[in-house]
Amino acid sequence: MSLPATLSEHTLDRLAAALGLRVAEDLPLSSPMSPAPVGRLRVLRPAAEPDVDKVVAVSLVVPPIGLDSHMIFAFTRPGSAVPHFTLDAVASADHHAMHLDLIPRADLAVHLDYLDACFLPLTEPLESAWRLDGLSPAAVGPRQRAMMSPWMLVCRATEEAFAKLGPTVDTYLDHWLRLLASGVPPAGEDPAARDRASRANLFSPEVDPVWHQVTRLLGEEQAERVRGELLS
Repeated sequence: MSLPATLSEHTLDRLAAALGLRVAEDLPLSSPMSPAPVGRLRVLRPAAEPDVDKVVAVSLVVPPIGLDSHMIFAFTRPGSAVPHFTLDAVASADHHAMHLDLIPRADLAVHLDYLDACFLPLTEPLESAWRLDGLSPAAVGPRQRAMMSPWMLVCRATEEAFAKLGPTVDTYLDHWLRLLASGVPPAGEDPAARDRASRANLFSPEVDPVWHQVTRLLGEEQAERVRGELLS
């Protein structure tokens, strides 16, 4: 497997073991660009974890166009204030890339206790990752950055640098699992309503142009099936 696929499967295995996940759906994704399946959509749900709704994993691998992309979103339940966990690991023809974050369920500027509990412990791991040789910031505009957290690691990387990012991913995941176990300070707002609005923006084709590329690859029906799983 490629480095992104290996890292993604390692992370998914850790999530499955920690949360008791079971596969609810496992669908191949097809494309007019290839006679063989180009990807896979998996939805996993926990047997009993009270704060986790589902984990969505989307892989798109199309060697003729140099695409090797593996995305994981671990969504907490609508009423929970625990952040969502996300990892996107990618290899293209000329670079590797990563997007790693805990997605806030509250407005950080007005909930300092929440910010300190959920994100401040990630400062040193984030700064250490940026000190690796071979990392550079990814081309993500301020509009998209506003959907995530200031502790987002979104970068391009050489193959050698990408191979060294595994411990950073594990550290973020370990912290997220601790938040699930310990809980987080109250956000003082309706987490479910905020999350619906946040996800509508986060996965909007008008905000993230990658969805136009996904639609070209998979067709509108399959692209909307994947996006719908992330929205709900």
